[in-house]
Order: sequence, then structure tokens, then C-alpha cells
Amino acid sequence: MQSAFYVTLSSQVALDKRLTTIAENVANAGTVGYRATGVNFDTVLSKASPTRTAYASAGPDFISRSSGGLVKTDNPLDVAVVGDAWFAIQTPQGVAYTRDGRFQMAETGDVRTLLGFPVLDAGNAPIVLDPTAGAPMIFRDGTIQQGDRQIGAVGLFEIDDAATLKRGENSSVIPSTPATPVINFIRNGVAQGHLENANVSPVTEITRLIMAHRSFESASAAYDMLDSSQRAAVRTLGGG
Repeated sequence: MQSAFYVTLSSQVALDKRLTTIAENVANAGTVGYRATGVNFDTVLSKASPTRTAYASAGPDFISRSSGGLVKTDNPLDVAVVGDAWFAIQTPQGVAYTRDGRFQMAETGDVRTLLGFPVLDAGNAPIVLDPTAGAPMIFRDGTIQQGDRQIGAVGLFEIDDAATLKRGENSSVIPSTPATPVINFIRNGVAQGHLENANVSPVTEITRLIMAHRSFESASAAYDMLDSSQRAAVRTLGGG
């Protein structure tokens, strides 16, 4: 009986974590460059009894790396990544990587994110434009041109597939291993005048939310039924 209680409780804990991540994804469905959070679910076998009871376990969160759709803005300082690379930005936590390409130019010419973080080139140096030279042209390889002069280049970086990601500022991620500058601009590149939507489908996430909520309610009902059965058994054995 106690094992059944623990099984239903473990299911509720795992489903509660899933509900939290789905709600977070739905809330950020309109955030430029946002990457959805997922949860891996595992089955843990207890060795405490010969029956080897299986418990549900919510594994660690992971950040999805799938791409979102591109939307055309025609803003010369809006840029989107084509491929699986990332922009580099300087944050208080150090260098982080983002797909949010809503850049702006300060009066000094510094290129910054909407939150004011410097945007970096391939050498991790801040990008500085000429504030008097007009709108820049940004090419697929990140090269920035103002007038007939090449000013610099937007850095594009690849993160190893084996690296784990944690969230940082400005919809950014911080990888467990250093990212490396992109050298293959056939597979990766920059699209000027575009932004990337979040890789979240609100319809899909809401469907998952409904299914997870129903599963949570079923687990709660099962727990209540077990509790009632145990109470009835105690009363019977106690002669009450």
C-alpha cells in the first residue's frame, strides 16, 4: 500500500514540474529568440523490495535548440540567425549567447541589445559602428558595412551538442563548454531585417498543458482513493 502512495506522489511531483515548464513556455511564446524548456521523465526502480516498484521521476530541465520561424521587420538593426548558431553578448555573468537579434546603436556607436548588453564580434570584442554613417548593411557572414567601409562583423558562435545550457539574461543561454566562432557560413548565417520567433507553438503547449493537468488530476484522485481505502482498512482492523 505504501508503495502505491509513493508511486502516485512521485507522479504528481513530476507532473507539477512539467506543468510549470509548460506555463513558462506559453508565457514566453511571444519573446523573440526564446528557447523552450523541456523535461525528461525517467522511471526509477526501487530495489528496497523484491517487487522492484517503479516510480516516476522528473529528470533535469533542458533547453530546446530547435529554431523558431523568421519574421521580416526591415529594421536594419534587426538580425536573425539562419542555422543553429548564436549571437554573443556581454552580460554581468560573462559572455552569453542569444538568438534575440533586436539590436540598437547607442550615440557612441556601440551595438547593444534592448537590455543594454554589448553585442560581440567573433573575437568577443564589442561591436562599434559609426553613428554618423547611416544604417549599416549586414551580410550573411555577419560582415557589417557602412557606406563603402567595412566596419566590423557580428560574431556567430556554435555551441557543442553535448554542452548543457542554463538560462541567462536577454533570452540568452550559458553553455557548460565554451562556444566556438562559426567558420562555415553555408550552414549558418545572418538575415538582416528579420527576427526569430520563439520556438514555442502556443497551440501545442496548451494541448500539453491540458493533458498534463488531466494526468495530475488522475494521480490526485488515485492518491485520494488509496488514502480512503487505507483509512477504511484501519477502521475495520480497529473494530471501529
